[in-house]
Amino acid sequence: MAALSHATEHRFFRIAALLPLALVCLVLSLVGARADISFVKPNDMGHGGLLLKGSEPGKYVEAPALATDVDIQVTGPIARTRVTQRFENPSDAWVEGVYVFPLPDNAAVDTLKMVIGDKVIEGEIKPKEEARAIYERARDAGQRASLVEQERPNLFTNSVANIGPGETIIIQIEYQETVRQSNSTFSLRFPMVVAPRYNPQPVIAHTVEFDNNNGWGVVDPVPDRDRIEPPVQHPDEGPTNPVTLTLSLDAGFEIDRIISHHHDVRIERSERNATLTLKEGDVPADRDFELTWTPVAGAEPTAALFRETWNGEDYLLLMVTPPYGEVIATPPTREVIFVIDNSGSMAGESMPQAKESLLKALARLKPSDTFNVIRFDNTHEVLFDTSVRADRENLSIARRFVRALEADGGTEMLPALQAALQDPLNDTSRLRQVIFLTDGAIGNEQQLFEAIVNNAGRSRLFTVGIGSAPNSYFMTRAAEMGRGTFTHIGSEAQVAERMKELFLKLENPAMTDLALVWPDGVEVEAWPTPLPDLYRGEPIVLSAKIAEGAEGRLRLTGKSGGHVWAIDMQISADAPNRVGVSQLWARRKIASLEAARTMGGNWEAFDKEISQVALTHHLVSRLTSLVAVDKTPARPGGEDLTRTDVPLNLPAGWEFDKVFGEPVSAPNIQRANAGAYRTMLAMAPAPMMDANAQATGGIALPQTASDAPTLIAQGIISLALALSLLLVWMLWQHSGAAGLTIGRRR
Repeated sequence: MAALSHATEHRFFRIAALLPLALVCLVLSLVGARADISFVKPNDMGHGGLLLKGSEPGKYVEAPALATDVDIQVTGPIARTRVTQRFENPSDAWVEGVYVFPLPDNAAVDTLKMVIGDKVIEGEIKPKEEARAIYERARDAGQRASLVEQERPNLFTNSVANIGPGETIIIQIEYQETVRQSNSTFSLRFPMVVAPRYNPQPVIAHTVEFDNNNGWGVVDPVPDRDRIEPPVQHPDEGPTNPVTLTLSLDAGFEIDRIISHHHDVRIERSERNATLTLKEGDVPADRDFELTWTPVAGAEPTAALFRETWNGEDYLLLMVTPPYGEVIATPPTREVIFVIDNSGSMAGESMPQAKESLLKALARLKPSDTFNVIRFDNTHEVLFDTSVRADRENLSIARRFVRALEADGGTEMLPALQAALQDPLNDTSRLRQVIFLTDGAIGNEQQLFEAIVNNAGRSRLFTVGIGSAPNSYFMTRAAEMGRGTFTHIGSEAQVAERMKELFLKLENPAMTDLALVWPDGVEVEAWPTPLPDLYRGEPIVLSAKIAEGAEGRLRLTGKSGGHVWAIDMQISADAPNRVGVSQLWARRKIASLEAARTMGGNWEAFDKEISQVALTHHLVSRLTSLVAVDKTPARPGGEDLTRTDVPLNLPAGWEFDKVFGEPVSAPNIQRANAGAYRTMLAMAPAPMMDANAQATGGIALPQTASDAPTLIAQGIISLALALSLLLVWMLWQHSGAAGLTIGRRR
């Protein structure tokens, strides 16, 4: 190659020298283009609020504020609830608020309304993927929109797009449910907070379908972990999401006692009715609201029947409490396996409740019983090699073991559950009962359900939910699959009473072989099917669809302690009408289909039927969502949209550092997550993508401790410098070769 002229060489060196500066300017302009959204500094705040770290050091953006109003109408065994969520944007940016919230696990969510000023937009039920696509198109087009999705039957996500600076958007969600009955006590719980969940890490599997050629396959026990890990407000920064609650009770019988177990309330009441409001007006959303009411002596209802005609068919809700007779004098001999959760989420109030409950259960064992104790956190430990006699020495060892337990570590529940369900003795002369005490704060529920189905055998599983916000979906479904019951203990004051109720169930035979005989010629679709076993004091709650106007006699039969019993009820077209009975039927059918799907079979067929039922009855489910869109664009063109995840409170009684590890101190900022729970405590940083998969901008907020935008900029600058040095070296090598040669000759 010919040698370069001095002028050409000079131009090359100038280009090489200017190239780094040009690339640096480009990077800075790209970073600066994202800074047109209003940031604030902690000292600039004139009011309280949660600040989330922005892309510029020392600058933050305010998270949306949320307030919730709850209105519950109870009529007999049916409750209708309206939840009103007010999303307020205190920042100068256009934001998308994402809020993860709990509802009862048997809630039939059928209504979504979005209120903007005087405008009310009704939500539509759609298949889940279609609903999300509708929402995302509206969001990207600058239209206000809301999307309600089910993550679990008791866990939902509400996304609200295009909340303008200083603007408030109101979202109303309505659902139907049945109240719970145990013995003569009726109860209703409204969950207020989602507890942080432990999500086991993905594992390498031996038998999977591979999507690549690297020879390894990974199975994730929590495939949707990113959707059930909302940010959590540190208690030092104060509670968020104030809640007001009003409850109207029409019991249908003369009421004796009404008790609000975890909140102070004002009660105005008559013989059969009552109205309750929170005494403090509003409370932090950090513990479940629980109300119980009991009838006066002699007014206990033994049966209830409600009817609704919808779309040319009749739907029934039937509640029957079978006769149980006297408590048996000689309980059957038992093998009882106690499992206690001592993971970090149980620290604080929950651990003493669990230990006291277990100690009371040990005290009820008879010398003829056998038992064992298993504790678990991120490890598990079995006290005895095998079940041992409940004699004084063994019970003393067990009590010392339980009293020494401390809460710490992760919640690896699966190995402990599998160990408890193992039945090496197979002593069929004893009833085998597993008592599982936990808050259920896990995300891999499906994995545990499958373990119960595959390993339960003759064992019966009784779950005891501990703490202010237990995972009632997991606890209830696990007990159903294990042919046991679920008991909730929300405070130490409830331990004695709730454990006494559980002992009656454990020490008395279950009602088995339940069967329904419907009137001749009446076509019926009833749920649940098959009917579950019942324990002392439990009613059977049945939902059925029959032909419009069908009448006749219904007979319920079963066995208890070797005795056969039967109850006759008259199905009449004059039965009390209750709106929403059809939705309750659909919700129970969906729950039964989901349980059957877990037990095996054609998953695609189950999913198709679940989706069809949910769409027909306008219900949110695993496969369907509610979406509402305001057709009028609101966000001006060129304005960026920032996604923010609305933070939740830590459940009352929990210890933050035991769940998340030692906090990183920072004023008014979300604390970083250092614990095994891997709950996302920072803002979601991923920019939204349009139809052409191009980023639409927004504030880059960290998901971990790294400052991604800064690191990317540094990387590009370093690359530019390296490229410039390479060019300089090449020029030097080319143009200086002759000179170097001359130098050597001299």
